Amino acid sequence: MTTRVLAGRQVRPVGLGCMNIAWAYGKPPSREDAVALFRHALDAGCDHFDTANIYGDGVSEEILGEAIMDRREDFLLATKTGILVDGPRRGVDCSPASITASLDASLKRLGTDHIDLFYMHRFDPKVPIADSVGAMVRAIEAGKIRAYGVSEWSAAHVREAHAVHPMAAVQTEYSPWTRNVELGVLETTRELGIALVAFSPLARGALAGELRDVGALVEKDLRRSHPRFTPENWADNRKLIDGFDLLAAEAGMTPAQLSLTWVLSRGSHVHAIPGTRSSEHFDQNHAASDLLVAPEMLDRIGALINQDSVHGHRYPETMRGTIDTEDFGPSSRT
Repeated sequence: MTTRVLAGRQVRPVGLGCMNIAWAYGKPPSREDAVALFRHALDAGCDHFDTANIYGDGVSEEILGEAIMDRREDFLLATKTGILVDGPRRGVDCSPASITASLDASLKRLGTDHIDLFYMHRFDPKVPIADSVGAMVRAIEAGKIRAYGVSEWSAAHVREAHAVHPMAAVQTEYSPWTRNVELGVLETTRELGIALVAFSPLARGALAGELRDVGALVEKDLRRSHPRFTPENWADNRKLIDGFDLLAAEAGMTPAQLSLTWVLSRGSHVHAIPGTRSSEHFDQNHAASDLLVAPEMLDRIGALINQDSVHGHRYPETMRGTIDTEDFGPSSRT
């Protein structure tokens, strides 16, 4: 059974992202179904669950607490702080006071006395990095968290924070069609011995083998506002997806498994946290931890889908201001 190190613990390289059971991709499942999914995942051997305080305004944390906190030592628990959501407006607050208050609220919702990995969800330029990290260190000393991480931070800011106190993980979007980490963060984490946790490793469902018609996305689906899923870009991106599906069939895998295998091949320190509402899809994703494909196939994936072939930026304009990870620049389709 394949494992990799995350926050000082050996875990399966494919964990479970817990956003879409409460938020973002249309109508969420019933609470009963979400509880059943989490329990199924734990029983199947998932030992890394990743959530955040903003997912459903705390609902994802609450459901995790209800579903699996009676088996607290069987898994690594990660959650996040720092993003403020007020309707369509988004802000960031990683001040020490905000971090401390948010942590206590998350612990209460989750029904546990400690979090294994606590992320700053975005970079806050208003607060000195040493002050934000200092709040994390005090939480570690108090036993409330075991380790800290950051999400969507640049390589330079990762280095600065790590110099204040070693961080355990950097979480950022990474898939064949989102390569921004290759501009600095991937190599920086490798060099410093920090885990890289890839969210949206299935390209927000585009490489999961089922999304065909973006016009069918429900009104409140977050992807409707993302440039890669708009009709003018989807026609070109769909051609890439069709080609990727053919590669998956050739490899004898589901498209989701092939995408996850590609992500995990980027380094022995890389983890992936695909989200799903389906136990069947979870089982397929979970199995990817132990799958391998030939280097030649990985090269073909990279040649087909990359920052030059994908059409549209990964985020809408309104969200880009909170992203610190390096970008390819205005001339790039990404």
